[in-house]
Amino acid sequence: MTVQTWSIAPELAQYLYAIGPKEPEVLQRLRERNTGHRLGKMSLAPEQAQLLVWLATLTQTKKYLELGVFTGYSSTAMALALPADAQIVACDLNASFTDLAQQAWQEAGVAHKIELRLQPALFSLQELLDEGHAGSFDMAFIDADKAPTPDYVDLCLELVRGGGIIAIDNVLLGGRVLQAAQADSPPSVAILQQFNQAMPNDPRYVAITLPVGDGMTLLVKQTQD
Repeated sequence: MTVQTWSIAPELAQYLYAIGPKEPEVLQRLRERNTGHRLGKMSLAPEQAQLLVWLATLTQTKKYLELGVFTGYSSTAMALALPADAQIVACDLNASFTDLAQQAWQEAGVAHKIELRLQPALFSLQELLDEGHAGSFDMAFIDADKAPTPDYVDLCLELVRGGGIIAIDNVLLGGRVLQAAQADSPPSVAILQQFNQAMPNDPRYVAITLPVGDGMTLLVKQTQD
C-alpha cells in the first residue's frame, strides 16, 4: 500500500491528476481520513486504485478478490466501478481496520457487493477453493503481509480464471529487494527476492512489474490449451 506513487515534479503530478479520472468524493473523504491514521501510509494511492479500476474495466471484471483491506480505499474504488451485480470478496484479519472499511462501503452505497472474510488470508483462500470458487474470479489484488506472497499467488492462480489478472503491491519493499538479505532482515526480503527472480520464467502466467508506488506486479493467468 502506498499513499503517493509519483516520483516526478509536483507540478507534473498535479497535471496528471487533472487529466486523469476524477476521484469520487467518498474516496477523497476516505483518503483524508487515512492521512490522520497512525498507519495512513498503508493506504493505496489514488493512481494505483485508478490502475486497478482500468484493468477491471479492460477485463470486464464482475468477480474480484482482495487480500489486505486496511480502511477500504481500494475495495471501495473497485466496488464503485464494478457492475451492480458484481461480487467482491475482501480478506483481512484486523477488525479495527475493517470496521473503518465497512463504514466506507456503507457511505459509498456498495456494501451489498462486498463479502468480508475476517481471518488469515490463506485460510480464506483455501475456504474459497473448498466452496467451489476455483477459476471463477476475474481479478485478484494482493496487498496483505508480504512473506506469504508466493502462497497467495499459488492459491489465487487456482481461483482466477484463465486470462484473469492478479495484481501484487509492494514487490520492491522500499528498495530492500536490491540488498543482500541479512540475518536480521525480515523473511519477506529473501522471499520476495526469490519470487521476483523466478517470476519471468513461470509458465503459469505472463508478468510485468510497473514502477508504480513500491512496485506493482501484474500477472495474467495463462489459459490452458
